[in-house]
Amino acid sequence: MMKATINEHHFEIDFEDKQFQKGRINNQSFDLDMIKSDDDSWHILKNGKSYNIEIIKIDQAEKRVALKVNGKTANVKLTDRFDELLKSLGMDNMASKKVLELKAPMPGLVLNIVVKEGDSISKGDALLVLEAMKMENNIKSPTDGIIKKIHAVKGNAVEKNQLLISFQ
Repeated sequence: MMKATINEHHFEIDFEDKQFQKGRINNQSFDLDMIKSDDDSWHILKNGKSYNIEIIKIDQAEKRVALKVNGKTANVKLTDRFDELLKSLGMDNMASKKVLELKAPMPGLVLNIVVKEGDSISKGDALLVLEAMKMENNIKSPTDGIIKKIHAVKGNAVEKNQLLISFQ
């Protein structure tokens, strides 16, 4: 079972198939016919009613999706049984804690450092380029913040889990 909050309205969804086309929403049966229009758009028939749906933005970490449904914006928050379990154990907000360090995800060679100490960065910004197994990997920021200290040195090799950058 999944739970969806759509613009502050709560729904419990049970899917009966792996294509997510049959199931129950708040104990009422549904049957979907879906046609993909393009990469981010679908035309859906739900119990005979037509919907045009466009994905505006997906935040996988927060399990949030912004959609346009027949021209109106809908903000969707999804949770599943694992989210409910984490919540019951008091571990539901652990992912939102401030990240203070970036460590090397793999051993490699620091090819380039894109930021400098004192720079203000946003989650997803490129921080440095790490070469591993003959591939260049852009290492991105896991958080919003300010670069406190750069521990990595351009041209130096690093080991897995070695501290690269500290944030404040």
